[in-house]
Amino acid sequence: MTETFWIAAAVLIILAIAFVLYPVLFHRTGSTERTDLKNQNLMAYRTRRKELDEEFEAGALDEETYEQMKEELAGSMLDDVEEGSFRSSLSSGRRSARVVGLLAILLIPAATFLLYEEWGAMDRVEQYITMQQMGDSNAARAEQMSGLVEQLRDKLEASPDNPDGWAMLGQSYMRLERYRDAAWAFQRLSGVTDTESSRAVALGLAAQALFFDSEGELTPDVTAAIDAAREVNPDEVNALGLLGIHAFSQEQYREAIGFWERIISVAPDHPQIAAIQGGIDEAYRRLGEEPPAQEIATSGPGVTVRVALDDAFKGLVPEDTTLFIFARQVGGQAGPPLAIARLSASSLPVEVRLDDSRSMSPQAKISAVDEVLITARLSRSGTAMAQPGDWQGSIVDPVAVTDGNGDVVEVVIDKQLTN
Repeated sequence: MTETFWIAAAVLIILAIAFVLYPVLFHRTGSTERTDLKNQNLMAYRTRRKELDEEFEAGALDEETYEQMKEELAGSMLDDVEEGSFRSSLSSGRRSARVVGLLAILLIPAATFLLYEEWGAMDRVEQYITMQQMGDSNAARAEQMSGLVEQLRDKLEASPDNPDGWAMLGQSYMRLERYRDAAWAFQRLSGVTDTESSRAVALGLAAQALFFDSEGELTPDVTAAIDAAREVNPDEVNALGLLGIHAFSQEQYREAIGFWERIISVAPDHPQIAAIQGGIDEAYRRLGEEPPAQEIATSGPGVTVRVALDDAFKGLVPEDTTLFIFARQVGGQAGPPLAIARLSASSLPVEVRLDDSRSMSPQAKISAVDEVLITARLSRSGTAMAQPGDWQGSIVDPVAVTDGNGDVVEVVIDKQLTN
């Protein structure tokens, strides 16, 4: 694509040179007019001389008058057209045209290149091309991405004022599990963002990368990064999430609940809101307390679901078994759920609202469809993927997505998966 850019630039330069050279080399209106005037004067001279000769021979003019008029006619001819001057002027004009043409050929391309280097944005063009290649599914394989990531890094270091580029570089390093490099990229991002809020998010992402690099340990580097993010914004959600995870791992469940509930308060549209709510419920359970009843939101499109466990399985399912309730697009069982809630078996029976607040991705929301399929699963492994031994219940027929005026959908977990 860079080659295409320079080819287009070369074509434009050639056109610019053509516009300059054409009037210089081919515009001969002045010289043509001078040539025509010379020819006209010569013809007039010859005609008048012939008339004088005829008048003298006819006796209309005496010899003295005839000679005087011939001299006056010849003098008038020399005044109108000076042959040497005309040739000199024409020759000089042609030489000037050649000089101008040569200078145009040499200076226009050079000036174009130098001015573009000074005021152009070739570095941005190259960064954009690399970013596009990284986003291409065919180029997203690890062995190809590593080379593209390094190209983008070199271009950003040469021209660092590109927040989108630094964000993509950090995300790419995260996918490659190069967490230290990702933290560095996000820290560079924090220095070129336009707002304090964006700067706080960049620092929070850097803390998250360092947390992954330390395999979940709250090292001094991670703590410093969290402090830097919260100094800009005390409610930066990535930093709050890390503090909640660390507190939970240290069995400080009350502190974990405080951090995670703060995220729900300041970022109710967070894409991981379902997982965060599930963590809060689990923390309450480990404290020996019932999670507070959640108010079911009905302001947006979604489905209200009531889940119960079949009597045949009561007493067989451990209370700490993870409960997933999710809505999938009709005909899209292979894709991610449009909405998902994560609770525990101890909360059964339970009623939840599956809406956009429980979306896993901004690109996959329940509000974008008219009907969904509902499934509830008790997962032995704690993961959303079905495993043999899990308990499950589902609605066979599609359920309409409504704005809160629809009926509550009843789901009973009534079978155990064998394969």
